Amino acid sequence: MRTTTFDFESPDARFKVLINHEEQYSLWPSDLAVPGGWSETGVLASKTECDQYIEEHWTDMRPKSLRIALDGE
Repeated sequence: MRTTTFDFESPDARFKVLINHEEQYSLWPSDLAVPGGWSETGVLASKTECDQYIEEHWTDMRPKSLRIALDGE
């Protein structure tokens, strides 16, 4: 368990990129357990690298259920 505040801006900080069932992405501190409803994408990197991954992969901000309802995906 972490006993100090996490510095999201530290160049040494490491993050996981998570995804939920609606295909929405999130950054998560690497030393914390993944919260319920979220899964790891396999990306473990700096904030900058994680942000880049999310920007490249999360191209439609709409939740998956809304995309299906509107686009018949």
